[in-house]
Formats: sequence, structure tokens, C-alpha cells
Amino acid sequence: MKHYWLLLISCAALLGCQESQKIKEQPFKMIEQVDFSNVQITDDFWAPRLEKHATTTLAVCIDQIENQTGRIRNFENVAKKQGEHSGIYFDDSDVYKALEGIAYSLINNPDPALEAKADEWIDKFAAAQEPDGYINTYYSLTGLDKRWQNMWMHEMYCAGHLIEAAVAYYQATGKRKLLDVSIRMTEHMMDIFGPGKRHWVTGHEEVELALVRLYNVTGDERYLDFSNWLIEERGHGHGRGKDDNDWNPEYCQDDKPVREMTDIAGHAVRAMYLYCGMADVAALKNDTGYIQALDRLWNDVVFRKMYVTGGIGSSRHNEGFTEPYDLPNYDAYCETCASVGMVYWNSRMNQFTGNSKYIDVLERSMYNGALAGISLEGDRFFYVNPLASRGNHHRQEWYGCACCPSQISRFLPSIGNYLYGLSNEAIWVNLYIGGETVLDIDKNKLTIVQETNYPWEGDISLTIKSVSSPIEKEVRLRIPDWCKSYSLAINGQTQISPVIEKGYAVIKNKWNTGDKISLSFEMPVEIVSADPQVKENVGKRAVQRGPLVYCMEETDNTNSFEKAFLTPNTTFSTVYNPSLLHGVVSITASTPGKDITLIPYYAWDNREAGEMKVWIDYKE
Repeated sequence: MKHYWLLLISCAALLGCQESQKIKEQPFKMIEQVDFSNVQITDDFWAPRLEKHATTTLAVCIDQIENQTGRIRNFENVAKKQGEHSGIYFDDSDVYKALEGIAYSLINNPDPALEAKADEWIDKFAAAQEPDGYINTYYSLTGLDKRWQNMWMHEMYCAGHLIEAAVAYYQATGKRKLLDVSIRMTEHMMDIFGPGKRHWVTGHEEVELALVRLYNVTGDERYLDFSNWLIEERGHGHGRGKDDNDWNPEYCQDDKPVREMTDIAGHAVRAMYLYCGMADVAALKNDTGYIQALDRLWNDVVFRKMYVTGGIGSSRHNEGFTEPYDLPNYDAYCETCASVGMVYWNSRMNQFTGNSKYIDVLERSMYNGALAGISLEGDRFFYVNPLASRGNHHRQEWYGCACCPSQISRFLPSIGNYLYGLSNEAIWVNLYIGGETVLDIDKNKLTIVQETNYPWEGDISLTIKSVSSPIEKEVRLRIPDWCKSYSLAINGQTQISPVIEKGYAVIKNKWNTGDKISLSFEMPVEIVSADPQVKENVGKRAVQRGPLVYCMEETDNTNSFEKAFLTPNTTFSTVYNPSLLHGVVSITASTPGKDITLIPYYAWDNREAGEMKVWIDYKE
């Protein structure tokens, strides 16, 4: 049996923007991400999901924003200088995130009609911008005299998502109208806040990482410095709401300076965005203090506060964290946005260190916590992702607070960001997803074709489809933490005991067109135990195969759901069923006289309503 340290990864294994490669300019960042615009995904697992995103998910978001809610109408009302604001004060952010998803989709799936819709929205955004550069429909419609008075009110959060959408659309289309809108808003904020000006602590982090993206596309260091200043504002008593009772420092990661942070606390999504912003600033300013703090925080999150699904945030009360090892199943919060945030943050941490442990967590969060947030048809969404349900928890078409649908709409088309990395010495292969990728290496174009049926099977081939001239560079292949046995061959020649560094198999070679790497992971079914300090899971076990966590649904186990249990003698069999849940490998767990059927956790609640659980009773 495989015992895990806090639901996920063995201790032994653990020790969006199209940015230009800046390896020499950023010596503190070891690896540069290969942008998804250079990655064409064609496999049987992710490619259909990306097609659903383009044809269904974006259409759902557009319909909700234009027809079912008042989100786009708020911008229209500001431009007309009449009408009321409808919805929540931060609803502008959902529109910006949906536009970011549109931009990402356009990069690999050009669509003139979709681009025209985006241009239509952008015209409305620009028309809603105030003469001084300020843009926020809530305050434009309820009173500009009240703006910048309450740090709780998400003004900079909305501005951050505006910036991210603007950068994404500029890089997708070359059109800079929205980029200019975002720059004017940024200049407006910098006129009011900064060294020698007013203090400000963002109640919901997001603008910090967005400002770095704006710096990357404009080269204006003032935006990077402003991001750094905002991060440094935290923990010095500057945060406040309309009155003292509005502000919860711990909830907003404002209870101590960021360099002194040791334990994650407060709201989970806020924390993820802060850590991403810290990582981005650290990479550009070579700030070791930020990295040391992020290392401490990562250990706290992963070893004491993360679910087996890679989800984080156990409490509905604060959409975040309580005490260590408090990980309820039925009441788990695990907001979809937070799982996406784990992907963002762990990708950044990997770029600093070249340590595969971060991609192991990224993969866990991506395939389980985040992917569960959207239905197989791409038209319904989870906000909350519990690890057990009594049959009354279901995806919805939309939410009053719709951060998660719009979040997943911008995340899915950008998953190509996480496959490959480049450093001065190596090509880093992080995720195993079939497709074709073009790498620019020292003015030499190298095209890699990856073929695999992952995550159902562990066989992967990487072929150099073309290279301008032979190139001598390491290829580093991540060996997932869940894998205990694998084989590796170069051009058909088996590699005996390859060098492993920080979880990567290191291959040194001069690469030519036609060269092929073959990698094969064994994928046995494994029983996973929780840390004994997790009281909720004492006497229970979970089941995992490869990167996927499995669960029981009542619809497959009508006669055994309540009484189901596993034992040390349980045997497992697997079968790929193309007609089940759009094609999955299901697991049958057999104990004397009883069989249990398990499906991947991400696919639950796509059939008739019923109970579900990840953690199953275990009898020694």
C-alpha cells in the first residue's frame, strides 16, 4: 500500500500571457515557460475539452453576461450615464475573465465571429472609462465620490482582471485598444497610490500579478515597481474597510509582512493570487526573501492543508483555511478558482527551482480539483468541490458570484502553458499531453510531437519532427511522484539507470530530425492513506491511478454504497469504457462477495443525482 503524507504525495518524492523568453535577463528564474501559443494539443483527453470550451463554454459565458445577467449592461449604462448597477460590486471581473478566455481561444482557434464579439465588448469597456482613466461600473453608477475609500471593494481586483484580459487580447490579435484602456487605469491608480502617496492594501489580490504581465508586454518598470509596492504594503496596519469592522487582516493576508509569512491563512483564492504576484516580482527583482517565504508557505499548504484532489480551502465560513489537518469531506469547500490558483502558483515555483515536486502538485490540482469544476458537456460549473456528497450538490449554469465559471473559461484554453519549459541547458517536459510544439532555441526552431493516451495509459513518445540544425541540449523528463516503475529509451535503445535530478530524468544528446524518446510509466491502482492527524479520514482510504483520484458514485453502486469498504486483500481491475462519461478508465475493487465501481473524481455528477465519496471505509 502507498502511504501519503497528507493525502497526496509521498515524502520521498516531494523534497498566461505570451511572454518572450528572458532567460538571460532573468537569472533568478531558472526555467521559462513555453507559451501555449506554440503548443497545439491534439490528444483524445484534452483536445475534445478544448473543443467544448470553444463551442460551448464560451457561448454559455457570453449568454450569461449579455442576456441572463446585467454584467455587460452595466458598462452600457455607464457609457449612457443613466441606469442602475445590477449584480455584485465586482461583477466587472467576470466579463474581463471571459474575454481573457476568448482571447486565449482565438490564439489557437481563430474565429472571426468570436473576435468581433470581443471587439464589441471592448468598445463598451472603453466607452465606460472615466476621463481620468478610472473604470469600474459599480462606482461609476453608484457614485464616484465613494471610490477608493474601502479596500474591501475589489476595485484593484477588477483592474487586475482588466489588465490580464487586455494583455491576452493584445497578444492574440495585435489590437491595443483594451491595452490602452488598462494602461490608463493603471496610470490613474499610480497617480493616487505609491511611495509618498496614499497607502493601499488590496482586499482581494490579483492586480499584483497583472501588473507584472503589463510590465512584461510594455517594458515599463514603473508597473513592476507598483506591483512590488502593493505587495510590501501588506502587514503594516494600512488595510481597512469602510470602518474597522469591515477589515479582517488574516482573511486578506494582511496580518503580517509577506516576508514573515509561514502559514497560509484566510481566503484561499486571495492567497494564491498573492503568492503568484510575489513569485513574479521575485523573478524580476531577484528577491530571495519572497522565495523563502513562498517555500515556507508551500510546505504548509501541501503537507498540512491540501486535499488528495489538489483542492485547497476547507472552510465554507471563510472560503479558506482553519487549523492544520482540518479537511472535512462533505463540507469541503475547495473552490474551483483556488485549484486553478494552485496550478498558477506551482508552475511559478517550478520555474525557480527545476524541482518536479511543484509540477506533481500542479498536475494533481489540474486533473482533479480544477477539472471537476466544469461538466463534461462544458455548460455547467462547480463553485465548491466537496470530496463527499449526499446527492444534493450539483453543477450550476451560473452563479451570482460567477468567479469560477469565468475562471475555468480562461484556464482551459491556456493549459498548453504547462507542458514544456526552456532553460539555458535544457528542454523541460512537465506534462504528458499529446500534440505538437514549436520551440525557439538559440534561433533554431525545433518541433516536438508528443503522442500519448495519458492519463489512461502511461506510454509516451516524443519525436523530433524537425530541427533547423542539430542541437545539443538536455531533455529533462518529469517522472511523476506517483510512478514507482518506468522505462526509458532513446531511438529504441533502452536507457539503464538514467540520471535523475529533482524528479527529472536527464538525457544529454545532440538532437536531429527523427530522434525519438520513448517513456513508459506503470499505472497500477493504488490505495492512498491520509495523514493520521486528519481525523475525518481515520479508518478510510482513497483510490488513485496515475494522476487521477477516483470516487464512488451511488449510481454505480446502488446496493453497496453505504456499506462499501476496502481491505488489504482488495483486488483491482481496470477497463476503458468509451461510452461511459465521454470515455474513462473505470476501476472495479473486489472484496469477497462485493464489488465496488469507481470513476475519476473529475467526472462525478454528470449523470443522475446520487451520493458520492472519495474516502472509503477500510478494514484491516
